[in-house]
Amino acid sequence: ASKSIMLRLYNSLTKTTEPFKPLHPPMVGLYTCGPTVYDYAQIGNCRKYVMDDILKRVLIYEGYTVKHVQNITDVGHLVSDADEGEDKLEKGAKRTGKTVWEVAKFYEDVFHQDMKKLNNLPPDSTCRATEHIPEQIELIKRLVAKGYAYDTPEAVYFDITKFANYEQLFGQKLSEKAVAVRSEVEKGSHKKHPADFALWFKRVGRFVDHMMHWDSPWGDGFPGWHIECSAMSMKYLGVTIDIHTGGIDHLSVHHPNEIAQSEAATGKQFVRFWVHHAFLMVDGQKMSKSRGNFYRVVDIEERGFSPLDLRYLYLLTHYRKTLNFTWESLESARNARLNIKNQISKIKMTYQKSKRTDLSEHRFNTEFQDALQDDLNTSEAMAVVWDLIKSDVSPREKYELLMSFDEVLGLKLHEIKRSKDQKIKKIPDEIQVLVNKREQLRKEQKWKEADNVRDELLRKGYEVEDKPEGSVLKIHNT
Repeated sequence: ASKSIMLRLYNSLTKTTEPFKPLHPPMVGLYTCGPTVYDYAQIGNCRKYVMDDILKRVLIYEGYTVKHVQNITDVGHLVSDADEGEDKLEKGAKRTGKTVWEVAKFYEDVFHQDMKKLNNLPPDSTCRATEHIPEQIELIKRLVAKGYAYDTPEAVYFDITKFANYEQLFGQKLSEKAVAVRSEVEKGSHKKHPADFALWFKRVGRFVDHMMHWDSPWGDGFPGWHIECSAMSMKYLGVTIDIHTGGIDHLSVHHPNEIAQSEAATGKQFVRFWVHHAFLMVDGQKMSKSRGNFYRVVDIEERGFSPLDLRYLYLLTHYRKTLNFTWESLESARNARLNIKNQISKIKMTYQKSKRTDLSEHRFNTEFQDALQDDLNTSEAMAVVWDLIKSDVSPREKYELLMSFDEVLGLKLHEIKRSKDQKIKKIPDEIQVLVNKREQLRKEQKWKEADNVRDELLRKGYEVEDKPEGSVLKIHNT
């Protein structure tokens, strides 16, 4: 890939789009906030993981070597992101009748399967919080020794008043932070400041029966949620990370706490670039189980879609903009994706493959890179893909450019099975009805309606090719 232009990323901490340069080129340290494995990942979570994958692929495309670390939160994440409510894993265990360990294993396995279906590259390190308890204890010990943390009967807390810039992180005002607003919520009674957060919970009071627990200098207990990311990222990526990603829901509590505890412990900058992903809505509403609009990858598949259709849909909206999911939008994403594959299979038939040529300076390659280097503008990059497909560029260059682009897009565009290899033994009645309907519309010169029927056939897996002697129907293999 050509290096004429530099990747620019929006940094949530500085609220500006900045040129990205790693601390130790060509190595990039990338930490992506992973799942809390007490429930299934829904398509909003999946959007974040796919866009993390796009970021990683763009960095690789730019010639960097990416060291990617992702955490698995399997302990310590309470129902609220602050220190309130019960542990999410315990809640999942009660709901399913399994042990907390079984719950964590089950949902982690499903999560990895979903990521594979969405064609996300696996992280270099997937680290579970429960497997890094010693590292978390060591970090808490450092914070206690430096006077940033204090011990109480129920927990060890981080004293946010000791961390000078806590209020400035992500532009928040502590006075505006409502902590423990719901009266029924239990919170630590010995906190010096309401926004102080737990580094280590003790197995007392509401947590007396907590199933996951370890010995520590402060007694039997378990770590708070925030400490795991600092301890694990430092272990695998060093004290300063190039890029840390997360959802915008982490801007107010989780990420400020990560910064405070990390920088208090090391005295060095924790993260250079913070990348935060916007939410996904469903039909303009927030996704929730109570509304019945909580969708997972498996729900997409059950409706006859490929997870790659979902990936394609994610690419059409910038990662910092809210994406509104509808089944209609997924349908058009599928049509577009199948259309690209259809075009590629036609291109492949027209040229002989030989050694790849260097197309790094090709104008379409430059346009594609320009789009992605502009804070990962995937919708613009997809527009370049379509411009290329419609262009009069030679079939061979077109094919090679599309394959190169797909190293970033991850849509598996190389997986083409030629439709002509598929013989149709018997045309189903409903398909024949559509073919006849299309023929009639073409006779009446109703081209738009005829095209709509052709698209419908394509969605059902059939491709129509118009020849002088009439229409030929083929199985369209995706």
